[in-house]
Amino acid sequence: MAQDKKTKKKLKKDSQLVIRMNARDRDDFVGLCEELDTSAAREVRAFIKSFMREHEDMNEADTTKIAHKK
Repeated sequence: MAQDKKTKKKLKKDSQLVIRMNARDRDDFVGLCEELDTSAAREVRAFIKSFMREHEDMNEADTTKIAHKK
């Protein structure tokens, strides 16, 4: 149980991402999320995590290139 608390503290949402977008698109997205009983924030976070996993190999390759240049 103590480890669960540590994990939750590590994953605390402590930052924001501000994006500018068309108001109609935003409203349509938020409305769809409500219809699906989810939140816009939850769906954006899920997209970001998925995107990062999808490109993880590419990101590691870039990091390796930078480390070898030093």
